[in-house]
Formats: sequence, C-alpha cells, structure tokens
Amino acid sequence: MDSTEASMTEMDHSGATSFFQKAPPLKNGDLISEKLKEFVRRNLEGVTPRGIVCVTSGGTTVPLEQRCVRYIDNFSSGHRGAASAEYFVKAGYAVIFVHRCGSYQPYCRYLPEDSFLDFVQLDEASNIQVPDDHAATVRKAIREYHKAVGDGLLLKLPFTTIFEYLQILQLVATSINCFGCHSMFYLAAAVSDFYVPWESMAKHKIQSAGGPLDMRLNQVPKMLSVLRKEWAPAAFCVSFKLETDPDILTQKADAALKKYGMHVVVANLLANYKEEVVIVTQNEKTTVRRKSKDEDLEEQLVGLLTERHSDYIN
Repeated sequence: MDSTEASMTEMDHSGATSFFQKAPPLKNGDLISEKLKEFVRRNLEGVTPRGIVCVTSGGTTVPLEQRCVRYIDNFSSGHRGAASAEYFVKAGYAVIFVHRCGSYQPYCRYLPEDSFLDFVQLDEASNIQVPDDHAATVRKAIREYHKAVGDGLLLKLPFTTIFEYLQILQLVATSINCFGCHSMFYLAAAVSDFYVPWESMAKHKIQSAGGPLDMRLNQVPKMLSVLRKEWAPAAFCVSFKLETDPDILTQKADAALKKYGMHVVVANLLANYKEEVVIVTQNEKTTVRRKSKDEDLEEQLVGLLTERHSDYIN
C-alpha cells in the first residue's frame, strides 16, 4: 500500500469512527445482535461452513429533524435485492437480507400490489379465500418463504435511515467475519451520499414560517473501504453502481473497483437496469441481459456471482 492509499484508508477509518460516535443509538440493537448470533451459529454447524451472503436492498432516508417529519429519500424499490435473495437461497447460501422497511421482500414479488383486503375474499362461512388466479402464486410464495426461514437460510433485518443502515451493516459484517472467504456482501441498497449530522438537526419539526430552508449536508463517510479492510477483510464483496449517463458508467465502475477494493462492481443504467447489467472485475466486463419477460435477470446475475465466489474461495 503506497502513502496515498494509506492516507485515504486512514481518512475513511477516521470518518467512519466519527460517524458512528455521533449517530443516534440503533433501536433494538441488542435484539439484532442476538438474531445475528443465532443465525451465524446455526449456519456454522457442520464440518464446512455454508456460504453466507449479506444482501442489502432498498434506499436509505436522510432525516431532516430528530423527531422526523421530513426526510430526503433515495430511489429504490428493492426488487433486485429481493429477487437476488431468493436466488442466493436457491443456490444454497444463508442470506441476511438487510432491507428498507416497505420495500420488496423475498418470495412476495409476484403477489398483487393491491390492498390485502382487495386481494382476499370471504366465503359464506367467513373463511378466507384466495382467488383462483392468484392461488398457485400465493401457495408457492408461502411454501418457499417458510422453507427458507425454517431451514435457517433467511434472516430479515429492516432499516429506514442512513444511520440505521450503516450500523446494521457493521453488525452484520463483524458477525459473519468468522466465515472468512465463505462470506459475501451483495450491496444492492441505494445508500445516501449526503446526510445531516444528528447534532446539527433541528430537534422538532422545521417551521415553514421561518422562510426558505438553508441546510448544509455532510458527505457520508466511504464505508466500503472500511468494510473491506476492517470489518470483513476476507469476504467477497460486490457493490453496485447506478448512473444515468452511459458515457461514464463503466468508468465509474472501474473507479469504484479500485478505490474501495471491491471484487466485483455491477454497473447498471437507470433507463434499463431491469433489462441489462455489466459485471465489472479487474480482468473482464461481462454483460448480462434478461432473455425474456418471464425471466429474472437476477437469476443469471446471482449464478455468475456464485461462480466468481467459488473461484475466490478456491
């Protein structure tokens, strides 16, 4: 590591330490730690540890007030993370699904988006009935979800704010560090680049009578390099780069690969992210395209990444 890289690493570490020291305490932090401890224990049983992956999904919010009424949001439905979690389970991984509250969930992606009350019906005996055109989908979702949870292959941890997300990510990383190279991070969440420091926030609702709002946002510390170098140095790490300009997409992905020490960067454009992604590594760029409307692009994506992870382990 040269002097420039060492200096950047020290800055990332210092920024991360300061961020966590000043962040509001994580709600239910002890409960989350206990859930992680039990999930890790269960999946470490046996001679060879099962592969484990942390899938992050959905967008983080940036509160503008401590008793939050207003916030800045990041665009992400969580569909990619939810779909990918399913395919990781199918590939035999234990999945820690760190997700935005209210975003798409594994095994629920194909259920109707209408109100639950519109979706179900009551028969004459007041028993709940599912319409025939949805019954097969619901049965499949329920069966696969309960099997994943029952087999100890799925743990869901919700977040809303940037503070919650980064604190949970740190807990997960340090918890699964014992899996070494058998662990993976699939960082599909849309993470805020800027935030309002907790101590700088208004304690109560900002009043519009005060006139135009003038607020300074700080840059969120670069946690990816801290994750790679400190929290889980042996893990296989996959990050995502979303852009709107095709002319800078691969350039940005290459830069993220080198700057943060990622093993893979998945590059995608906002205009067609559901149809095509580019898998960027140090040695190659592989384009993955959805073959049909009935196929999930994430099935191919997860398949390629599990192959890369296997090569990394070997």
